[in-house]
Amino acid sequence: MADEAPRKGSFSALVGRTNGLTKPAALAAAPAKPGGAGGSKKLVIKNFRDRPRLPDNYTQDTWRKLHEAVRAVQSSTSIRYNLEELYQAVENLCSHKVSPMLYRQLRQACEDHVQAQILPFREDSLDSVLFLKKINTCWQDHCRQMIMIRSIFLFLDRTYVLQNSTLPSIWDMGLELFRTHIISDKMVQSKTIDGILLLIERERSGEAVDRSLLRSLLGMLSDLQVYKDSFELKFLEETNCLYAAEGQRLMQEREVPEYLNHVSKRLEEEGDRVITYLDHGTQKPLIACVEKQLLGEHLTAILQKGLDHLLDENRVPDLAQMYQLFSRVRGGQQALLQHWSEYIKTFGTAIVINPEKDKDMVQDLLDFKDKVDHVIEVCFQKNERFVNLMKESFETFINKRPNKPAELIAKHVDSKLRAGNKEATDEELERTLDKIMILFRFIHGKDVFEAFYKKDLAKRLLVGKSASVDAEKSMLSKLKHECGAAFTSKLEGMFKDMELSKDIMVHFKQHMQNQSDSGPIDLTVNILTMGYWPTYTPMEVHLTPEALMEVFASSPCTVQHKGWWCHPSQMRKQEPRSLQGTPTEARAGHGRAETQDLASDTFFLSAPVFTLCHWPQQARVWPETTEYSWSVP
Repeated sequence: MADEAPRKGSFSALVGRTNGLTKPAALAAAPAKPGGAGGSKKLVIKNFRDRPRLPDNYTQDTWRKLHEAVRAVQSSTSIRYNLEELYQAVENLCSHKVSPMLYRQLRQACEDHVQAQILPFREDSLDSVLFLKKINTCWQDHCRQMIMIRSIFLFLDRTYVLQNSTLPSIWDMGLELFRTHIISDKMVQSKTIDGILLLIERERSGEAVDRSLLRSLLGMLSDLQVYKDSFELKFLEETNCLYAAEGQRLMQEREVPEYLNHVSKRLEEEGDRVITYLDHGTQKPLIACVEKQLLGEHLTAILQKGLDHLLDENRVPDLAQMYQLFSRVRGGQQALLQHWSEYIKTFGTAIVINPEKDKDMVQDLLDFKDKVDHVIEVCFQKNERFVNLMKESFETFINKRPNKPAELIAKHVDSKLRAGNKEATDEELERTLDKIMILFRFIHGKDVFEAFYKKDLAKRLLVGKSASVDAEKSMLSKLKHECGAAFTSKLEGMFKDMELSKDIMVHFKQHMQNQSDSGPIDLTVNILTMGYWPTYTPMEVHLTPEALMEVFASSPCTVQHKGWWCHPSQMRKQEPRSLQGTPTEARAGHGRAETQDLASDTFFLSAPVFTLCHWPQQARVWPETTEYSWSVP
């Protein structure tokens, strides 16, 4: 026990100074005790003296077994050996560097079998459909066999073949052998392609064919990577010839709607073939071929033969179909645009130029515009190019007869805004005014429209024949929005004059009601600003003094304005004419007349409705009523 304490103390001291990686100097200097408990032993691993070897003839026997299994697969007979045993045999051979030889032997076995399959296909007696079925059976068997063979040699495929980029996989090797020895044979390939094209031609003619057979054979060509070179080029060439002849024939035999239906049907059929059995890469050139031969080559003929007829009869579905088909072809929309514009100009010119149609011109134009808008919206999918060209075409033909359309549009507005027009509700009237404004945008003679509109508006306001003040102001607002405030400033002034006159007449009638003898004559006064209202040619009116006094014989009539008055006995006849200078007006007093200069007042009396007109500089009598003017002597 006495000896253990110092040993423990010295060990802990030494251990305390080590970092676990370097040996302490005291321990390193201590000599090792041979055979003692503190000594270390080395573990030495040596190679086997003799490398493991395969049994004699193992490679040959194993390949014979594998070859027998391959032949059984190729002949569709049962395999004597367990598949797991065969897989293990391939793994053993690959583990002992026999992979190159095994791959070569497997390829040779598959090649011998494929070469033997070509002989039955070289017989000339086979029908095309039977030949296709036989080649399809051969292909299906080959694929099934290669799948089975690959499962047996899977270890070889995933080790040796995968490590050698120059070698095709077992599946690709099978495809290569089938392509080289069967499909690349000129006679076999020719009969296969011709047979497929024959079936497609029959189907296009309306016969029922085996689509699954076509799908399998065309899939075979795609897998063998000969589809594009051996089939697609010839297929597109025959398609081009077929539809070129068909387009020429049907354009002569059928009307445009029937022909367009046939084109749509053909495009749908070809699209279905791509989905069902053709390679998807064929879709674009195939559809382009059909569109070119059935549409692209006949654009002008179709438009000349049928567009005007379709538009005249408003055959919306056929026009929509035409637009959709023409949009698929390069230059189709442009051709349709040109003929569309020509139709609008021709049809519209026939409406505008003929004087016999002036009575219904505006309504015909509105109906035609509605029809064109409907076609653009429903058939042409609101295409901006068609909308813009329509506007240009309307502007072109509507101005071929200067000023007349502007005048008739103003007259049409007048007919809609007159009080006697009970054909439409307020909403329908508003929609009609909106449509008229569209025609207004097309005309160049907007000043002509303004002149006639102002004249008609003045009649409606002065005679009280306006259907609705709200409708009048709505039309005025539309004109202001379209042409600016300067265009409608005078028209707005006319409304202000009427409102002012109305207020004055209210005060006048209130004043007359307070008089003891107001007289039997109902007086209506309108105060008008000269610059706002239209001017008219002066007219001469003759009225005898006896006739004048007979009107007022029953009782004296007092015409008053702002507290001033004049008696009819003190008036003299005045011819309707323009008045210039500072006007005068009778002032207070009974049986006498006093004059006072006014800044801007001129007064006219008119019969049967008396109108007191207020114009700053110049006044003219309205020719629409029998008017008489008097002034104080």
